[in-house]
Amino acid sequence: MTLDHAKDSNMLSLQDVEQAAARVAPHVLDTPFVESRTLSQLTGAQIFLKFENLQFTASFKERGACNKLAQLSEEQRQRGVIAMSAGNHAQGVAYHAQRLGLRAVIVMPRFTPGVKVERTRGFGAEVVLHGDTLDEARQHAQALAAAQQLTFVHPYDDEAIMAGQGTVALEMLRVVPDLDALVIAVGGGGLMAGVATVARALRPQIELVGVQTSRFPAMVNALQGTHHPQGSSTIAEGIAVGSPGLLTRAVLAERIDDLVLVDEGDIEQALVMLLEIEKTLVEGAGAASLAAILKQPERYRGRKVGLVLCGGNIDPLLLAAIIERGLVRSGRLARIRVSARDVPGMLARITTIVAELGANIEEVHHQRAFTSLAAQNVEIELVVQTRGPDHIDALLDHLHEAGLEAVLQGHH
Repeated sequence: MTLDHAKDSNMLSLQDVEQAAARVAPHVLDTPFVESRTLSQLTGAQIFLKFENLQFTASFKERGACNKLAQLSEEQRQRGVIAMSAGNHAQGVAYHAQRLGLRAVIVMPRFTPGVKVERTRGFGAEVVLHGDTLDEARQHAQALAAAQQLTFVHPYDDEAIMAGQGTVALEMLRVVPDLDALVIAVGGGGLMAGVATVARALRPQIELVGVQTSRFPAMVNALQGTHHPQGSSTIAEGIAVGSPGLLTRAVLAERIDDLVLVDEGDIEQALVMLLEIEKTLVEGAGAASLAAILKQPERYRGRKVGLVLCGGNIDPLLLAAIIERGLVRSGRLARIRVSARDVPGMLARITTIVAELGANIEEVHHQRAFTSLAAQNVEIELVVQTRGPDHIDALLDHLHEAGLEAVLQGHH
């Protein structure tokens, strides 16, 4: 994937990232980079996790924002900055602008969740809600920047941003210098561009793999010449970028080995695993790199692999839904439909059978009218907490032995 080498001389360099590291070191966390022994056992690779979800604003985006703002001229500082983001970039810019005493305007699309708007305001930024798409919001931000002479802080397509994000790789390779591979989530490509620049310079033979969600395959299409269709939403909204950066694309074309796609289900599974095994909360984008390893374990087997848990800002309702779906997938939550004669005491009989087997009933729907069964029959739907698939099978057998019709519903 090499480009013409004429561009190399002015492409982002290791020195750019080292200078960024000196600027941001006092203001961002050098987050832990540690092996997950359990994930290593499960995948067959030696998995190291970089906990960027522990940054103050819960994502790596602070690094780039901090590096960019630290380099503003006195005149630019007087006037202030503007950014367009519905997510972590907004908080990174707002927080570091507040720390430096700069005016910060953040343009967000109108559909941005209230919690993100409030959090960004909490860092002292002026939030402007505009447009129904990210592109409309971006155009408005650029118009405001011109009108009010504010410095536009791009979420990824900016050398200072890319250099700041790359500082994460300096920290990782300092702790584990002999990494064999880095697997990094890619949206606009700012993080991967910075990481690839550092890793290629310090450890030329390392394998660099970018990960996109199959619903937003813009960088994959750009670099691999594919035409994967684009979806409209994903649980990994942090990497839901419709058009890749030009600067980042050039760096990735030159310096990374591969880009892979993961599906929504892969990301959900990885997110629940990180929650259960590591007791750490990540957003969808933060689980994408682990999802890639779970999807192709043979590719990484026996190798030292670094992953960045790039962010931890997830909507609590979405998290609740993902946890429940995870319980269903692993067979610890099951929906069973029982059809029986409509006679007094039938519900009590069914619940007794469930109780005898040590399963816990979470919900019961008792339907007479909305059933295709004959009038004297009743349909009872149970949501039960179980110990897993074997427990569910035993429960169904027990119900069948009691002469009841019982089927498992809606299993993945």
